[in-house]
Amino acid sequence: MPIILFASIFSRFNQVISLRLLAFLLGSLICVAAGHAEDILRIPYSSDIGTLDPDNGFEVAGLTALDNIYEGLVKYEAGSTRIVGSLAKSWEISGDGLTYTFHLVEGVKFHDGTALNADAVVTSFKRRRDGGFVQNYTLANMADIAASDSSTVVVTLRHAQPSFLDGLASPWGPKIISPAAISDHAKGDLATGWLTDHTAGTGPFKLVEFKRGEHYVLARNEDYWGAKPYFSRVELPVIPDIGQQILKLKAGEIDGVPTNYPFAQLGSLPADLEITSAPSMTQFEAFVKPGSPLEDAEVRKAVLTAINPNFWVSDAFGQYAHVSKSLFPNIMLEAAQPVQFPTDFDAAKSAIAKHGPVTLDIGLYSANPSYGRIADLMIAQLSMIGVKATSHIMPPGAAYAMKGDPTAPDMLLIIASPDAAHPDNQAKAFFTKDAPLNLYGIVLPEADAVVAEAASVTDVSKRNALYEKAGQMYFDAGHFVPLVDVDDVVVHRKGLKDLGLRPVFPRGSVDFSSVRR
Repeated sequence: MPIILFASIFSRFNQVISLRLLAFLLGSLICVAAGHAEDILRIPYSSDIGTLDPDNGFEVAGLTALDNIYEGLVKYEAGSTRIVGSLAKSWEISGDGLTYTFHLVEGVKFHDGTALNADAVVTSFKRRRDGGFVQNYTLANMADIAASDSSTVVVTLRHAQPSFLDGLASPWGPKIISPAAISDHAKGDLATGWLTDHTAGTGPFKLVEFKRGEHYVLARNEDYWGAKPYFSRVELPVIPDIGQQILKLKAGEIDGVPTNYPFAQLGSLPADLEITSAPSMTQFEAFVKPGSPLEDAEVRKAVLTAINPNFWVSDAFGQYAHVSKSLFPNIMLEAAQPVQFPTDFDAAKSAIAKHGPVTLDIGLYSANPSYGRIADLMIAQLSMIGVKATSHIMPPGAAYAMKGDPTAPDMLLIIASPDAAHPDNQAKAFFTKDAPLNLYGIVLPEADAVVAEAASVTDVSKRNALYEKAGQMYFDAGHFVPLVDVDDVVVHRKGLKDLGLRPVFPRGSVDFSSVRR
C-alpha cells in the first residue's frame, strides 16, 4: 500500500507540475504574440496603389507609404505649414531669389546601401524634370542643378519663385532615389517599370511586400539616419468598403480608420476607440458653370443666401469643420476680410419669385459621402427660397470634360485642396485661366493679374493680401464659392499617439515614422 500510495501521489504531483508548466508556456506564448502584435501597425487603404514611383503619379492611395519610404530635401512640420529640413539640414537663398544652396545631412544611406551625396540629389532632380513624368511641373522653373561638393547642392531657377520651397516640401514634391537603383533597372525607361512596385529610398521604412489589390507591408529601416520608428512593421491591407474597415477596427483586426468614418457616428464610438483630429487643407468649394442661372446677380445672391455654410456646417460635420473664410484654406491664409454670404431669406424668396422658376443641377465630384451630405443640406435650404435643386454623382473623370459642355451641371461640388501650402499653388491649380483644375474654363483676367503680381511677393502679409483680393474677385464674379474646411479626423485604437497629421497631406495620412503606442 505505501508503495502504491506513493506512486499515486507522485503521479498526481507530475500532473500538477505538467499543467502548471503548460499554463506557463501558453502564457509566455500569448505574451510573445501580444508583444509582437503591439509592434505592428495595421492601417487600411481604401483604394489600391497605382505606383510607388515618386515622379510618375499623383498617388493618393499609397502616399503614406511613399512618404515613409522616400524623403526630399525639406518637408512640412507635423500639424503646420512650416517648412523644416529633411535630407537637407540647412539652406540659403540668394538675394535675387534665383539660387538655392542646400547642405545635406551626412551619413545617410539608401535602402540598397548606396550612400546619399549631392550627385544622388542631382540625378533624382534631373530625372523628375527631364524624364517626361507627370510630376515634372514641380521643377519646371529649375534652370540648373549642380553638386558644388559631395554634401552641397545648388539649384538655379529661371525666375524668382517664392513658392519653390513649398513645392519641394509638398507630399508630391521631389524625392531622392538611389542612383544605383535607377542605373541598375533603367531598361530605357529611367527605371519607371521597376520603381512602380519596388523602392529605393532613404526613409524610415522599407517596402518588403507588394501585392496589388490585396496588401502592402513596410518594415522598419534599422539603419535609418534619423529617429527610429516605434513600429517594426506596417501592414496596409486594401479594404475599399468603409463599413468593412469599421467592422475590422471594432474587431481589433486593424488599428485605425484613417478617413471617411461617418461624422454622424463620431459621438458614439466604443470605449476602446478614440479620435485624433487636426486642421486640414481639405476645402469644399462650389464651382459655377458660365451661363448657369447664377449668372444673374439677383439669383446668385438668393442662392448664396440659401447655401450659406454657416447654416449647415455643424449638421454635416459636427465640430470637425469650419466655414471657409476665402477661396484659400484657412490654415494657408487667414483672411483679413472673410467672404460674406447674404442672410436675408425673405429677400431671397422674393428675388426667386420675381425671377420665375429656377432649377439647379449640382454635380458631385465623387461618391465621397461628404459630398452627398453637403448637397442634401444645400438642396433643403434652396427649397426654402423656391429653388428646385437636384444632385448627382459625376462618373469618374467626367468633371475633367466639362469645359464648353452645355449639359454640364450648373454647379460642381468639389474638394479644392492644393498640393502645397503656398497660395500660388491653390490659385494656379484651380482659379486662373490656365489652371489645370479650372474645370469650367472660367476666365477673369483682372483677378488673374492680381495672382500674377502676388506670385513674386516674398513678404507674407503683402502676399496674402493680394491673394485674398484675387479670391474675393473670383467670388464676387460668381465663379467660385468657398464653403467649408474639414478637419483631418482619424478614428483609431485607444493609446495610439503622435499620428503626425499634416495639413497639406490628404486627410488620413498617418505618418508611420512618428506614430506610437
